[in-house]
Amino acid sequence: MKYYLIAGEASGDLHGSNLMKALKIKDPEAEFRYFGGDLMMAVSPELAMHYSEMAFMGFVEVIANLNSIFKNIKIAKQDILSFQPDVVILIDFPGFNMKIADFAKNKGFKVFYYISPKVWAWNQKRVLKIKKFVDRMFCILPFEVEFYKKWGMDVDYVGNPILDAIASNPPDELFKITHNLDVRPIIALLPGSRKQELERVLPEMVRTADRFPEYQFVIAGAPSFSEEDYSAYLEGRKIAVIFNTTYNLLLNSNAAIVTSGTATLETALLKIPQVVVYKGNPVSIAIARMLVKIKYISLVNLVMDQTIVKELIQEECTSKIIGNELDLILNDPLYRTEMLINYDELAIRMGEPGASGRAAALMFAYLKA
Repeated sequence: MKYYLIAGEASGDLHGSNLMKALKIKDPEAEFRYFGGDLMMAVSPELAMHYSEMAFMGFVEVIANLNSIFKNIKIAKQDILSFQPDVVILIDFPGFNMKIADFAKNKGFKVFYYISPKVWAWNQKRVLKIKKFVDRMFCILPFEVEFYKKWGMDVDYVGNPILDAIASNPPDELFKITHNLDVRPIIALLPGSRKQELERVLPEMVRTADRFPEYQFVIAGAPSFSEEDYSAYLEGRKIAVIFNTTYNLLLNSNAAIVTSGTATLETALLKIPQVVVYKGNPVSIAIARMLVKIKYISLVNLVMDQTIVKELIQEECTSKIIGNELDLILNDPLYRTEMLINYDELAIRMGEPGASGRAAALMFAYLKA
């Protein structure tokens, strides 16, 4: 069968690549076409557009890039019509993908949604559009099943694909030697995969390093950027940037400073104490605070429905406050231990690996029915 996938950011590329691998096992004749990234390209070469040309986050940023977004939507529509897939599989990225869902459904294509849009966070009436345009929803967060049930929608909970990615990641016992790092313990910096995250968050992260000279700070490089992209924000500091091995960086770190997103959940499931940060366009943040109906921004706290990791947003996202929280994580044994114990409970709630395989099996069965 022919599968058209759309992933618009780094996490979608990761989960899309694992889903494609699982689909190839169920359907050896599978043909793929997709919007995605390097990881999906490693499974199949038929890339239509790289996510680095698509990732705009925040109300102001989206408005500023509307021409590019509409152009990309038009390209996707034309490419889907040209490819004539048996199913269009949308991976998160709702602002873009819901428009594609509307188009694909009206053109007679099956539409599957893998990794639910965060409709539970704001404007919950978007569920009505999902019911109209999406044939099957495959959720990866345990609380989403009950949420959709309240709207009269039956969805499939497949577990979380992060667990698959972690399970398939071989640990590098010689990480420091492999990457020419010194003997000091590591603090991992995960600034995100979008340009505006680098511009607003990374400077506060790297300034925090001045307070902890006994540690070496190491940046997890996103594949959409180059080393030069990061060096512009280091202000002369010697901070290494390492690409394509974020999990091993975390596994070899004593703590992490993480931009809010999927990476917060990954860091927690790898059992690395963290402080969560986010800083965006002030207007975008002000609008979000009016619209968003959830208590937390990090997936760790959302899944647990309590504060497990500290969230430093906007005016609190400063090197001084980040440093204060990092100092607690590193030097207060009780504080650190409590976070790790809560991580254990989080892991139980998230379940076992195998989400990609379960999702692929269900998708293939629905298509064959």
